[in-house]
Formats: sequence, structure tokens, C-alpha cells
Amino acid sequence: MEIFLNIVVPVLIVAALAALFAFCLSFLGDKLAVERDPRIDDIERNLSGANCGGCGYAGCSQFAEALFKGEADLSRCNPTPPENKKNIAKILGMSAFESEATVAVVHCAGGNRAADKYDYQGFGDCQSAEILAGGSKACEYGCMGMCSCVHVCKNDSIAICKDTGASKVDYDKCTSCGACVKACPKKLIGRIPKSAKVYIACSNTTKGKEVTAVCKVGCIACGKCERGCPTGAIKLANNLAAIDYTKCIGCMKCAAECPRKCILPMGEGIALLDRINADKAAAKKAASA
Repeated sequence: MEIFLNIVVPVLIVAALAALFAFCLSFLGDKLAVERDPRIDDIERNLSGANCGGCGYAGCSQFAEALFKGEADLSRCNPTPPENKKNIAKILGMSAFESEATVAVVHCAGGNRAADKYDYQGFGDCQSAEILAGGSKACEYGCMGMCSCVHVCKNDSIAICKDTGASKVDYDKCTSCGACVKACPKKLIGRIPKSAKVYIACSNTTKGKEVTAVCKVGCIACGKCERGCPTGAIKLANNLAAIDYTKCIGCMKCAAECPRKCILPMGEGIALLDRINADKAAAKKAASA
């Protein structure tokens, strides 16, 4: 009897209390539950489902709720197709949503063509290296090529270029989710229209003499691109060329004239620039004959 009182009874009491608490939680959960608007689920179903975090939220579910509450802008989600965005706009009672598709680009082509200020032997990626004196590159805006962007990309659309040692985007695979943009400690990755044929592969805003001291391909703000642009789409700002894509016609004159080769082609611009360079080489050969 003593064993029964000392062991079995306490166990029965604990079991009874557990059952009572479980009932109370279940009852109160039903009574106090916040009803979720079904439109939030409709919004989430139309999102890409990438859960990449490029929008600034933990995942598509949280982003859908923020959209419904009016706390977020639909343009933040680049992986979601335009047709799905139109569906979301209808669910939210918005006017027609139009958004040009974008891709990520790395505004640096330095890599192993940029000088090192020390030989980094530590463990980790760019974010780890950044802690030590801002990274190993003498150019404070230089790509360290240690794969922080590569590790976060879920589409294998960014890799370290074997020739340059800097990050390079595969534009056919890129969904412009923004994960690499957030991961780069140097803030070298940005988004431009997918229809663009050229981009600036440099972020150094120091003067030309300082740029040449640390990188072989950095922008020196010589102004040739600005002077040669027929539409005024490219301007120098803070010692660095910048492109206004609403004016750019993709003629590739800026890339062809850049002495530092830091204006790079993309998409259809690659073949066009090859033709321009081939024509220039042929004309030069004919002139010297």
C-alpha cells in the first residue's frame, strides 16, 4: 500500500493534470485562434515559392502576409513571374501591376586583376574575410572571390570566374531573387533590367590614379563612354560611370571605347560587341597594309 501511495498516486495525479492542461489548451486555442484571411494563402500560392529571403522576409508565407497587410511592395519579389504578380494584384485589389524582369550583375571584374594587400589564410567566405581589415583586396570595392554569393544562390546561377577570380552571374539561370545581393559584404551585386545589353563592372569611386594603383580593370572616370554615347544614357557620377537603362539603346559603343574594359556586355550585347571589335581590327589591319 505504501508503494502504491508513494509512486502510483503521484503518477496518476500528474497524468490527470496533463490531460486537464491539454484540454484547456485545445479549448482556448479554438476560442482564441486568430482567423487567417484565405486571401493570404491565395497570395502565397501565386508567389514563386523560392523562400529565398531576397524580399527581406523570412519566406514566401511571411511575405504574403506582409503584402496583404500593405507592409511590403510586390516589386520586392523578383522570382515570381509577371503573370502571377498580376494575379496577386487582383487579389489585393491593386491596379494592373507591371514590372520589368531583372537579373543580378556583379559590379566588379577585378578579382585576380586587383592587387592584394595581404595573403588571406583564414577560414570561411567573403563575409569572414571582410572582418580582417576589410578583406584582402587593396581595392576596398574589390570582389574577394570567396563565394559568399555562390553559397546562398539556390539556382547555381553565380560562380567564381576561372579567368578573373571574380564572381560572375549566369543570366539565363538567374531569377533575381536578391539572395546574392544581400550576401555580398562589399555590396557589389545589383539588379539591372534583363533586357540590358551592357553593365558597369566596377564600383570604385576613388580617382583614376588611385584606381590604377590597385586594379588593372577599374573605372578611371576618363569620360570616353559618356562622350561617345549617342543617347546620353551613360554619365559619370562620383568618379564612376553609370547607365540610365531607360535611355540605353544597346549600341555597345561605350563598351567598345572603354580603355579599361570595365563596361561589359551581356545577352545579345556579347555578339554585337564581338562584331564591333572584329570590324575595328579589320579596319586597323587594312589601314596598316
